[in-house]
Amino acid sequence: MMKRIIHLFFAMIGIVLGYTFGPVLFALIHFEYFNFNRMPFTSPIFGAILGGAVSILTTVSVVNYSVAMLRWFEEKLLRAPLSDLFAGVIGTVAGLIVAYLLSPAITNIPLVGQVVQAFASIILGIFGFRIGYSKREELISFFPNKFGSKDKQKNTGKNTDAKLLDTSVIIDGRIADIVKTGFLDGTLVIPTFILEELQHIADSSDVLKRNRGRRGLDILNRIQKELKIKVQIMEIDFDDIQEVDSKLVKLAKQLNGMVVTNDFNLNKVCELQGVGVLNINDLANAVKPVVLPGEEILVQVIKDGKEYGQGVGYLDDGTMIVVEGGKDFIGTRLEVMVTSVLQTSAGRMIFAKPKLLEKAL
Repeated sequence: MMKRIIHLFFAMIGIVLGYTFGPVLFALIHFEYFNFNRMPFTSPIFGAILGGAVSILTTVSVVNYSVAMLRWFEEKLLRAPLSDLFAGVIGTVAGLIVAYLLSPAITNIPLVGQVVQAFASIILGIFGFRIGYSKREELISFFPNKFGSKDKQKNTGKNTDAKLLDTSVIIDGRIADIVKTGFLDGTLVIPTFILEELQHIADSSDVLKRNRGRRGLDILNRIQKELKIKVQIMEIDFDDIQEVDSKLVKLAKQLNGMVVTNDFNLNKVCELQGVGVLNINDLANAVKPVVLPGEEILVQVIKDGKEYGQGVGYLDDGTMIVVEGGKDFIGTRLEVMVTSVLQTSAGRMIFAKPKLLEKAL
C-alpha cells in the first residue's frame, strides 16, 4: 500500500510537470503536429500522460528506497517512548514558530530571501526537535498526570503499578510463584529488549545457558496464561544505550515504575539513580526463619569452608551455615550453636560452632 502511494505521488509530479512544460518542450524540439483521435501530440494532455509515464519508469529505484526509509522511520517511531515523541514534537513546533516570526525579515533579503527562508525553517525545525528531545525529562515534568492520576502515586511521585522484570528474575523462576501468591500486584512490564536477550540466551550454543533461556521463556508463558495479573509487552528500545540493565533503568525512570530483580549489582544501580527496586532475594530473606545468636540448630556439614578448619552446611531453605572447626565433622549431622548472622541483598549467612566444643569450653 505504501509503495503504491509513493508511486502515485511521483506519477502526479510527472503529470503536473508534463502538463505544464510539455508543450513548451515540444515546441523547442520542433515536434511535428499530429492528430490522434483529434488529440494533438503536442497538447498539454499528451504532455501530462507522457510526463506521468516517464516519472513512473524513472523513479522505480527511488520508490524502493523511499519505502525502505519510511518503514525504518515508522519502526523508530513505534519503538520510541511516547514522552520522547511528545517532547520532540513540542520542540519542532517551537522551532517552526520562531522561523515563521523571522520570515518577514528574511524574505526581504534581495534575491535569496525565499531560499534562506526555506533553509531557516528546516534548520530551526531540526534544532527545535533536538532541544526538545534532549530536554524531554524537564518537559514531561510539567505534566505530572501523564502516567497516572495523583491518587495512584506516592509522595515520592512514583507510580508503583508498573513492575519491570529484568532477565535474571525471569530466569530465576520464583517470580511466577510470588505473583501466584498475590504478593506482587500492578502491571508486569516486559520490554522487547529483555525478550530479545532471553531469546539470545535460549539460542546459545552453551547447553546450560540455552536451558536457562528456555526456562525464562516458559516462565513468561506461564505468567501470561495461568496467572491473574496484567502483563504488558512493551515494544521499546534505546539504540543509544548498549547495556540491557541501563536500558531497563532508563525505562523505569520514564514510566516512574519499579524494577524487579535478583541481581545485586542492578539493585545498587537502581538505588544510586533513584529508581524503585524490588529484590527477590530480599523477599526470600525476609520470609526465612529468624535465627538469633545463641540458638541451637541441627545441620549437615557437607564440605570445607574458605578458611582453615571451617565446614559448610545448609538449612532446608538454602541458607548457608559456616561452622568454625566443622571440617572434622564433614559428612555428619551436627548440633551447632549460632554465633552471628550476616544478612545482605546477596543472601544470608549464619556463623556457628559445634555445640560439643561449646560444652567442652
